Amino acid sequence: MANEYPAVNLSRVCKNYGQALIKQRVLIDVELRINRGEFVVLFGRSGSGKSTLLNLIGAMDRPTSGLIEIDGIQISNLKERARTEFRRASLGFIFQAYNLIPTLTAFENVKLPLTLNGIFDETPALKILNDLGLENKAGSSVEDLSGGEQQRVAIGRALVHSPSLILADEPTGNLDIETGHEIIRLIDGLVRRNGQTLIMATHSQEVIGYADRVLTIRDRKVVEL
Repeated sequence: MANEYPAVNLSRVCKNYGQALIKQRVLIDVELRINRGEFVVLFGRSGSGKSTLLNLIGAMDRPTSGLIEIDGIQISNLKERARTEFRRASLGFIFQAYNLIPTLTAFENVKLPLTLNGIFDETPALKILNDLGLENKAGSSVEDLSGGEQQRVAIGRALVHSPSLILADEPTGNLDIETGHEIIRLIDGLVRRNGQTLIMATHSQEVIGYADRVLTIRDRKVVEL
């Protein structure tokens, strides 16, 4: 059964950029196992490889070598179409820069993953907007929303299709401290209620209080703090 597998399993994962004599080694022999429902925080200085690791786990990039499994599915060697379908169905992404579509309303941005997955019931999108306190902003252009509201829309978009794994890359990086705290509380509450797994790369020390485990990248490897 799929439930017998960990949410994330990396074995001897390496990632290099460049070629031959100018090769840049970013990650070396990374070993990582994350259980279902865990909230894992990933610290590391800028350029340490945090975003690279999230991109590998999120099937947006391929490892140079090694094995990556998500829910027992080996994603390392999936063909491009299969990788795209896997991302759409099984993963949710929250970015520092929100990455919303400016020509769409808040509601249209949130329901986009449903549409891409062939789900035309709008109920999940309406529900999560309500959970996020954005029911009165559903018809608003995202350009008219504050930074905190835009990030809440991005959270809704990441969670609306009930993915098993959420990847958040510096989700409070563009927000003030108070708004950032509220965003972390929202993400933590929603993913725990739904039993989802969350990996968050961040510089924010305040997140430690919410995490089940704290990791960092040191000497191109993932270690536990």
